[in-house]
Amino acid sequence: MKEHLTGSDEWEEFDATQELRPILLGLGNFDIFHTEFDGKPFEGLTVRLFNPQTRLWTIYWADSNAVKLDGGKVGSFDGDEGEFFGREVVAGKDVIVKFHWDKRDPEAPTYSRAFSADAGRTWEWNWYSNFSRR
Repeated sequence: MKEHLTGSDEWEEFDATQELRPILLGLGNFDIFHTEFDGKPFEGLTVRLFNPQTRLWTIYWADSNAVKLDGGKVGSFDGDEGEFFGREVVAGKDVIVKFHWDKRDPEAPTYSRAFSADAGRTWEWNWYSNFSRR
């Protein structure tokens, strides 16, 4: 979605590449995301860390626009689907952020993201990624 928390329904579609690597003896992974927005290069970095004691994952994101590591989204998988939650300030509003991962098809996993500005009563789904392997 081009604009967040404005009631917009205008979407932007684009292609990207993402390279994923395991780290920390299998207790995490990171990926590097490459695309272009308006003809300008964009790069993102995701770091995912698994805590075997709590059985929770924490997902961190940084990109070439903000150049900072976010506060992390924490959650877990139930079978092949996972939900992860955290807080951010988006468009000047304190929001709950939800990530949803679906890996029921291991050759075509999906990721989606939503924001809630009303303590989780309603969600604005504003990002969908459909992955395929090379």
